Amino acid sequence: MRRSIFLIAVIIFFAAPNLKAQEGMNTSSSYTTAVGLKFYPGALTVKHFVNDEVAIEGIGYFFDYGFRLTGLYEFHHDISDVEGLKWYVGPGVHIGFYNTEYYGSTSIGIDGVLGLDYKFQGAPIEASVDWQPSFEFGNNYNNGFLAGTGGVGIRYAF
Repeated sequence: MRRSIFLIAVIIFFAAPNLKAQEGMNTSSSYTTAVGLKFYPGALTVKHFVNDEVAIEGIGYFFDYGFRLTGLYEFHHDISDVEGLKWYVGPGVHIGFYNTEYYGSTSIGIDGVLGLDYKFQGAPIEASVDWQPSFEFGNNYNNGFLAGTGGVGIRYAF
């Protein structure tokens, strides 16, 4: 699974310089939708703003021991001293599918998120860093509070 994520990252890295700007493409310090990768652990992520201050984010995490889908509802707030920089906070939910070697079960949970989001002005690139604590139910190994998720994201903004 890690090889697949690495391969996707390499393809994006080498393809991005060859992308042509399209009319109406968002290169300002704001964006509507962004697609990319999140690291720690490895994940594919999509973030979409439903209005100027609210975004929804879907994250597919890939572990050695399974897969986890997370949905977040994020409230974004400008940091007035830096154009393109916002802080965000919000609730979410997840479902995890773990193999028998480590956990051997399916679990559900509630999540929270606290982070920073930066849209590079003049480029279709967005980066984020966040912390995503969660509380997991229905799993024999990891029931309870988990504080170790979150990470650094890099996305192509539309």
